[in-house]
Amino acid sequence: MSEQLIISVSREYGSGGHEIAQKLAEYYKLPMYDHNLLDEVAASMNVSSKELAEFDEKRRNKFLYRSVMGMNSSPADNVARMQFDYIKKKAEAGESFVIVGRCSEIVLKDNPNLISIFVLGDREAKIKRVMEIYELDARHAEERMIEKDRRRKSYHNSHCKVKWGDSRNYDLSINSSKLGVEETVESLKNYYLGLYEKSMPNTLTLEEKLRQAKASGFDFMEISIDETDAKLSRLDMTREERKALVDAMY
Repeated sequence: MSEQLIISVSREYGSGGHEIAQKLAEYYKLPMYDHNLLDEVAASMNVSSKELAEFDEKRRNKFLYRSVMGMNSSPADNVARMQFDYIKKKAEAGESFVIVGRCSEIVLKDNPNLISIFVLGDREAKIKRVMEIYELDARHAEERMIEKDRRRKSYHNSHCKVKWGDSRNYDLSINSSKLGVEETVESLKNYYLGLYEKSMPNTLTLEEKLRQAKASGFDFMEISIDETDAKLSRLDMTREERKALVDAMY
C-alpha cells in the first residue's frame, strides 16, 4: 500500500487485541509497535531501553509533577511523552504502521489516515484465554486480567482528557468474543478503508488520485469541495463527468 495507513489498536486484557494487531500488521505488511517502541525511542536518544522500561506505561502522578522550561520531574510522564512524540514524527513523515496502545488514538487523532480500533471481550471468554495462555486457574487469571486493565486505564486516563475504552473515542469498537480472533481479523480486513483527497499530492488530477487510491487498496476517496473555483465546479459536474470519476475508482 503506497498511501499512508495507521492502525491504532487499544484492547482489554485477554481480548486477543495484541494478536489481532499482529495479524493486521502482517496482512497490510506494516511494522507494528508495542513494547518494542521503547527500544526504538531509546536507540534514537542513545540511552538504555532498560532504564526507560522502569517507567513505561505508568500513571502520571500529578502530585509529584513539576514542569520547568518544557521538562518535568515525572519520569513516567517523560517516558510517555518521548513515545508520543516519536509516533507523531513517524506519522508526520508519512510512515504507515500499526500501533498498540500508547494513547495512540488520541495522540494521532488529527491524522486523516488513522483508523482507531478498541478490542473488548466478554468476561468469561477473556478469563478462559488468559488461563490457556499463562496456565493459570480461573481465580488467578481473573485477578491478572483486572490488574492489567486497571493499569492500562490508569495510564491512559492520566495522560489523556478522554476515557480509556469509551467507544466515542474510537472509529470502531469490536467484541472479539463473538467471532473469535481469526474472524474478528477477517471482519476488520473488510472494514472500508478510505482516504482524504487533501492527503494526496496536488500535482495529480482528480482522476489520477482516484486511480491511485484504488491501486493502493483503498475502498473510497473523500473528495474536497472548498472555496477554490476548480473544486467548487465539481458541484456542477454533468452525469457523464460523474460517471467517469466512478469508473476511475471502480
